Amino acid sequence: MHVSTDAIATDGPRADWRGWAALVVLMLPVLLVSIDNTILNFALPAIARDLEPTSAEQLWIIDAYSLVLAGLLVTAGSLGDRFGRRRILLTGAVGFTLVSVGAAFAPTAEWLIAARAGMGIFGAALMPSTMSLLRSTFRHRDQRRIAIAAWSGMFAAGGALGPIVGGFLIEHFPWQSVFLLAVPMLALMLILAPFFLRESRDPNPGPIDGWGILLSMLALAPLAYGIKEIAVAGWIGLVPVAFGLVFGWLFVRRQRRIPHPMLDMSLFRRRTFSGSLAINLCCIMAYIGFLYFVSQHLQMIVGLTPMVAGMALIPGAVCSIASGFIVTPFARRFSPSVVVPSALVIAVAGLILVAVAGAQDVWMLVLAFVFMGAGTGAAQTVSGELIISSAPPDKAGAASAISETAYEFGAVLGTSILGGILTAWYRATLVVPDGVPASLASHAEETLAGAVNAASEIGGSAGEALREAATVAFDGGVVATSLIGAALLVIACVVAATTLGGSRKGATR
Repeated sequence: MHVSTDAIATDGPRADWRGWAALVVLMLPVLLVSIDNTILNFALPAIARDLEPTSAEQLWIIDAYSLVLAGLLVTAGSLGDRFGRRRILLTGAVGFTLVSVGAAFAPTAEWLIAARAGMGIFGAALMPSTMSLLRSTFRHRDQRRIAIAAWSGMFAAGGALGPIVGGFLIEHFPWQSVFLLAVPMLALMLILAPFFLRESRDPNPGPIDGWGILLSMLALAPLAYGIKEIAVAGWIGLVPVAFGLVFGWLFVRRQRRIPHPMLDMSLFRRRTFSGSLAINLCCIMAYIGFLYFVSQHLQMIVGLTPMVAGMALIPGAVCSIASGFIVTPFARRFSPSVVVPSALVIAVAGLILVAVAGAQDVWMLVLAFVFMGAGTGAAQTVSGELIISSAPPDKAGAASAISETAYEFGAVLGTSILGGILTAWYRATLVVPDGVPASLASHAEETLAGAVNAASEIGGSAGEALREAATVAFDGGVVATSLIGAALLVIACVVAATTLGGSRKGATR
């Protein structure tokens, strides 16, 4: 993706009040897309009761959006460079709004999965455009840093607020409300954008790489699908994984050979850049995986209402946001190779706490999420800044798109790998007690939601026995996935210690 010269100027004129108004307008799609990454975790139990999806369909309801969005982020950024970033942003907003309404009225799980994929297509048009427009609006270096910091903070805030907003909506409205949330937010942006956002495009864009777009999707989609199948259906999932790896190799090979690549592969030769991407990927996987099981545990096993379950995560959400500001003075004084591993140790402690103490104590889960939020929030603030500062100025736009792609793919893998392992553990260890009809037993063996619904329908001692068996099986999977999440963060610690040395200056830029 190419970045125009006006987007990388360092000593341009200061933006006036219209520029700051533009920043506020651009925060709306950023907040919406980041909220949408986590809000569905709290709507999933209600959706499961209403649409009765299979365990694989539950994962696809969450992942279809992130999968498509991650695969198209770089493509959408390239289209914005060519046709105009404001135009692509407004197109994405209109499409996202219409498809969200379609998702809200989905009659089946298959319909909802298709709608989520459509939301991913238009969501991909929103994210790169916002960053590119910020860079063209704020030409003065100091103002641009403030604007990018606000962008990053809003993205982090949206991810943390997703469970809370989801809990509130599910508590007071049907699950369809989580999709209708997009309508007022994007409608406001569509009204204000023509007044405050100036069009921006690359005056010398490279040609559209149609083969690159196709190869990127053929690589990413089978890879994520295969990971799901390995976790749920067994080793047969290696077939699509191999398929995705082959097309991934073809994509990389093409990007290295063409004069105007969609994705500049030379960026990955920079240790700080690649290391920071790996750290963010591991953090997001662990974070999203934690939210996947804790949202179900609090509602279906502990019995909290969606709103109360969302409120239980407020301390962790606040810590996730606050830690990004708190870590800044430490990042100025110490090397990222020290700061990032130190922050991640805190997050590891949260997951180990769940693995050792179990998930039955609500306050233990709250404390664990505080550790998770504080640790990953601080680590990603430092590593996220390094992704941009370690790239040459003329490649900052491509670096931003790669960073956003890593975030979305991490969300896919967090749900696919940790969620898939949790599902596989549950299905392998659930012992359906005697007295449960075969038709209800099959639902119980699929998902925790199916077991809870079956237990309520049966009632009596048999229903209580089924609920207890499902709790034991699910919480056993929680322990296993917590240990795996902790291992991912330990890997991130090692990567930070070995690749981020000597980057302190870049961390504070």
